[in-house]
Amino acid sequence: MKLPKRIGFANLPTRIEKLDRISQELGTQIYIKRDDQTGSEISGNKVRKLEFAVQEALDNGCDYLITCGGIQSNHARATAAVAAKLGMGAYLVLRGKEDSEVEGNYFLDKMLGAKIKFITPEEYKNSRMDIMEEIKKGLDKEGHKAYILPEGASNGIGSFGYYKAMEEILEQEKELNIKFDAIVTAVGSGGTYAGLYYGNYINNNDAIIYGVNVCDNAEYFTNTILELFKEIYKYTGEEVLVGKEDIKILDGYVGRGYALSEPQEIEFIQNFAKKEGVILDPVYTGKAMYGLVEEIKKGTFNKHKNILFIHTGGIFGWNSFARSLV
Repeated sequence: MKLPKRIGFANLPTRIEKLDRISQELGTQIYIKRDDQTGSEISGNKVRKLEFAVQEALDNGCDYLITCGGIQSNHARATAAVAAKLGMGAYLVLRGKEDSEVEGNYFLDKMLGAKIKFITPEEYKNSRMDIMEEIKKGLDKEGHKAYILPEGASNGIGSFGYYKAMEEILEQEKELNIKFDAIVTAVGSGGTYAGLYYGNYINNNDAIIYGVNVCDNAEYFTNTILELFKEIYKYTGEEVLVGKEDIKILDGYVGRGYALSEPQEIEFIQNFAKKEGVILDPVYTGKAMYGLVEEIKKGTFNKHKNILFIHTGGIFGWNSFARSLV
């Protein structure tokens, strides 16, 4: 199958490590893929998606990247970093307030020279695409050509980042002499899950792909992922026969909501760090790993022998409130 072109930014392949103490405690074999180590300024899962999306932008002669996210968006920060590396402009539409504390990803956005427009949660929910289109029109009038990236770079072209990640995992299985029968990732916009599932299917691999949603609910992401498959098909012409029942979203671990932490979640992340020397983030991987461990305790993964968790990064998202709970 012919894939779209991509530009290389990430440090790949990322390592796969066994979580020895957690595995022993739970009586099952759990491994972690360190996509938090794809880079520094571009660390995390977003850069894999950007490799494909930004190549498409360059192929279309664009010199500006426009995208959106929360004030601590990992995707927005990675987009700003990639734009700076390429000499492009970055314009970020962020959900939040301009007088917010300048820390974490927001601090890095400013450091990287991105233009930022703050909008309310209501505007973000109902009209963020319209707002980005207006920014694009303004940039066009200034003589630029802008490319709009959706939230999380979770569209058809971005999803190929995790199609390639799935191929990478299959190669690492051979090197490690191990077979992962379950692969688990946080789900915040759907592109990482869609890419993994598509790669798993096209390569005739029989692992089950699980997602732990960190916002919204299972029904929302099931529908989102099915729509992403339709976008992917436009590039490859290779359909997959997928029903709603095939999309495995482990619901119930959103907690207080997106980017909102509960004390037990922070306590879990802290204990995990002490046991494994791995730092999870409070927005994505902390909730997802917490959900995975709880589901293992419930028996959801009893049929699985080797579980692979995708560490999608997010260390810069530790804001002052989350840190205060440690």
